[in-house]
Amino acid sequence: MEKHRHEFRVAKMCQVLGVSKGGFYEWRKRSQSNQERRKEKRTAQVKRVYVESQRRYGSPKITKELKQQGWNVSQKTVTRIMRENGLRSKTVKKYKATTNSKHSYPIYPNLLNQQFQVNRPGAVWVSDITYVWTKEGWLYLAAVMDLFSRRIIGWEMSHRMTKALTIRALQRAMDQQPPKEGLIHHSDRGSQYAANEYQAILRNNDVTTSMSRKGNCYDNACIESFHSVLNKELIFHENYQTREEAKRSLFAYIMTFYNYKRIHSAIQYMSPIAYEKSISKR
Repeated sequence: MEKHRHEFRVAKMCQVLGVSKGGFYEWRKRSQSNQERRKEKRTAQVKRVYVESQRRYGSPKITKELKQQGWNVSQKTVTRIMRENGLRSKTVKKYKATTNSKHSYPIYPNLLNQQFQVNRPGAVWVSDITYVWTKEGWLYLAAVMDLFSRRIIGWEMSHRMTKALTIRALQRAMDQQPPKEGLIHHSDRGSQYAANEYQAILRNNDVTTSMSRKGNCYDNACIESFHSVLNKELIFHENYQTREEAKRSLFAYIMTFYNYKRIHSAIQYMSPIAYEKSISKR
């Protein structure tokens, strides 16, 4: 009975439109086929961005990437496609490493005061240390970030968490981006940053020191966020046998993905390098 009603409605609609029933069914078949092809293309693009991010992006970042590439797609659609195809962003519980703040070196005031938006490169650098477990033992990573673009401009790795580690990371940052007038260097109160030798390098380059308040991780939230992302997207998905293996992995992540490809909501969903280039053209 229902089938007859459907055929009757189709016949009446074809009569009004002046088309044959065969033409109507052919049009509907063609329309459905076009929709399927569009869905296949969108699915392929979502998978492509997902793979290029090495399974690190969720639907918000994939949507942003696709829109920047000229694809008109909503986050809801991307979420549905990811769910249908079993695509999930890597997510792991945050891991926190701390430095030793029980020392006799001078402590400096918090000049940054959680003001994480700056208007030019070389205005504020933020620094911190994290560590990575390998079968050979701990590997420590000291990093220096330019707060303007969130780019990692200096880093060093070692089996020991010493002032030499942070000094080498700082020197690399200075080689990469020579200090400009008014530069503020912000870190926690750890002895590796408060050490006389480290502070002497800052003084000799007219860099002003800023330090987080005691026990307040939010005062250095941007470099903390980098470490969190590093752990979630890379470290906790690896099983490093040697420190050398971990060093190569971290180097590749920072240089080939984080600085050049990984988009950030804080910098208009661009990568650090792309954001710096976009500003320099203005």
